[in-house]
Amino acid sequence: MQRFEGKVAVVTGAASGLGAAAARRLHAEGAVVVITDVAQDRGEALAAELGARAEFAALDVTQEAEWIAVLDAVVAKHGRLDVLVNNAGVGVVGDVESTTLEQWRFVHAVNTEGTFLGCKHAIRLMKERGGGAIVNLSSVAGIIGAPNLAAYCSSKGGVRTFTKSVAVHCARKGYGIRVNSVHPAFIDTPMVDAMVEKSKDPAQSKANLAKPIPLGRLGEPEDVAAAVAYLASDDAKFVTGTELLVDGGMLAI
Repeated sequence: MQRFEGKVAVVTGAASGLGAAAARRLHAEGAVVVITDVAQDRGEALAAELGARAEFAALDVTQEAEWIAVLDAVVAKHGRLDVLVNNAGVGVVGDVESTTLEQWRFVHAVNTEGTFLGCKHAIRLMKERGGGAIVNLSSVAGIIGAPNLAAYCSSKGGVRTFTKSVAVHCARKGYGIRVNSVHPAFIDTPMVDAMVEKSKDPAQSKANLAKPIPLGRLGEPEDVAAAVAYLASDDAKFVTGTELLVDGGMLAI
């Protein structure tokens, strides 16, 4: 399928993990993909791997000036912005008592404020040409509580309801911009590896993450990329303000 032929997509946090998988999927379906991340070497390597129609732009999603510069440059070069995937995210293991204010602010700056800034400035550009699609990466932890992920749950819960607010705003303004969120369970990514490697038995800890999932395994990045591509495509032209679970049945219990 070439659902994104002639379209331009920006993916944040795209140097690895879910962002890289989303970038690959959109590119495979014909999009011009702008890979953004603070990890320049890995981002440039992915752009080189994908080849034509892929490029890298350095972006710290917590910095509004960088958002403005990157998105304006995309439109100046390509004449349009059709898709934004707000994927960049961080997590800190800690319950409410052990999480520091510094950790709390860092997680919210990336996960929640970064998503806000992306939506704000993508809308500014998309509405000028009659529409687009924004996909925000939340989590099952944005719907249910994990006691040792206090800041992460709060930030992803914010992304969940913020997405709905933005979706209704854009719909009522007649912008033609759809905004949806994706909520993965634990996915086999470097972020999960970094989380479990701090435990006494990383392999067992990783295996334990799959136990609450009825399908019996961790998700794969491609599982989430497929959901992102659906919501970003015209196949979802009547879908906005929704939360799409990619959780192997975890929240069906």
